[in-house]
Amino acid sequence: MIVPPLVARAEALAATCGFERSCIPEVGALLHVLAARRGLLRAAEIGASCGVGSAWIVSALAPGTPFFTVELDEERAAGVAELFAEDPDVTVLAGDWYELLPSYAPFDLLFLDATKQQPERNGELVAGLLAPGGTLVVDDLTPGRPGLDPVRSFWLDHPRFVSVELMTTPTTAVIVATRK
Repeated sequence: MIVPPLVARAEALAATCGFERSCIPEVGALLHVLAARRGLLRAAEIGASCGVGSAWIVSALAPGTPFFTVELDEERAAGVAELFAEDPDVTVLAGDWYELLPSYAPFDLLFLDATKQQPERNGELVAGLLAPGGTLVVDDLTPGRPGLDPVRSFWLDHPRFVSVELMTTPTTAVIVATRK
């Protein structure tokens, strides 16, 4: 797998910040493939962290496609803004996505990289950010988790989405959901 230069810079930022929970390469590659699809009008991410997932997406988007990412931690958001300072298509928002992101919706691709553990609280808000035909990626899932998993139940059983869970490594999975 070829790692785009922007991803390498984001990984270096994460290392400098001591941030160890960045988007893993397998999820990054999936995001990269999904972002390269023809016809995306706008894309977004909830939870920029240090910009690794953002970098995978932005590296594949067609020029002129707006990308929005939100990070609650102001210091990390500032670092990500600096990382993308030369790209006029990238908007880095510092603060709460509930307040900031809806005015930029709808999105054709949305990476839910934060607050995913509360679908009963924010699942419908996230769903409402997607355009019809828009695709959502939810990462950091544990395959074979015993018992009821509200995140899986919400996205895999949602009546407005066609969804699948995919293994990214032997110990991690994602859900990819497309709005009907």
